[in-house]
Amino acid sequence: MSRAAERLHISQPTISKQLKDLEEELGVKLFTRSSYSINLTDEGMLLRRRAEDILDLVDKTMAEFQSLDDIDGGEIYVGAAESDGLKYFARAVKSLQETHPKIRCNIYSGNMEDVTQRLDKGLLDFALVMSYVDLSKYNYLTVPATDIWGVIMRKDSPLSQKDSIAPEELFGLPLICSRQWIDQDFPQWFAGEEERLNIVATYNLFYNAAIMVREEIGYAISYDKLTDTSETSDLCFRPLKGVATSGMYVIWKKYQAFSPAAEMLMKEMMKRFQ
Repeated sequence: MSRAAERLHISQPTISKQLKDLEEELGVKLFTRSSYSINLTDEGMLLRRRAEDILDLVDKTMAEFQSLDDIDGGEIYVGAAESDGLKYFARAVKSLQETHPKIRCNIYSGNMEDVTQRLDKGLLDFALVMSYVDLSKYNYLTVPATDIWGVIMRKDSPLSQKDSIAPEELFGLPLICSRQWIDQDFPQWFAGEEERLNIVATYNLFYNAAIMVREEIGYAISYDKLTDTSETSDLCFRPLKGVATSGMYVIWKKYQAFSPAAEMLMKEMMKRFQ
């Protein structure tokens, strides 16, 4: 508390009173205190996340106003799920930066839930998402890319000898899966028998999942091209039989008010993707 007061250039009793007043105003306990520490409660963590979102939105708004008169520059904020299809978006950004070199693209990587939440809160201009997002809520462009579902495994795994994997062949094997796909896709893929799956780990972004596969924790269900599965890699990819490919979209909020830089990028993407 003393260090916080010092950083804020106010007295320690003042900051203590402000925190107490905040708890009384919200009607919840934000901190648990002891003689030597102070920690956030669950309600305190919620308030912290909301405060961070508010500050991010303030920063984004300030950047947009500062770029209104700068036709060569500006900030663009984009959320992206992991996909090789991001390269098509990257090409549009590169083309725009060749004529407007001061434009900066800020990428936030996350799963579908992460990026759509940030888009809905106004923290992003665009989001790159897969086909199972409710597109009726947004304006969107179709990216000319598809992702193939499959299994990432070590090359010394027994299943690596197959050209493709049937979903039922995964029953009983240790699996590493994205949390969102367990609820969204597995009931359809495994015909209601997903309780027979042995999910030993879940992931948010795939980089760490690939490490877990290398360390023989299990088989990862993922899109192709998210990790190195070339001849020199110790990992390989095998597609899942009977599972549809996923399309990719650039989405943005309906009635979105774009900054000049974001407006130019949207026009570049429309020219390329339509």
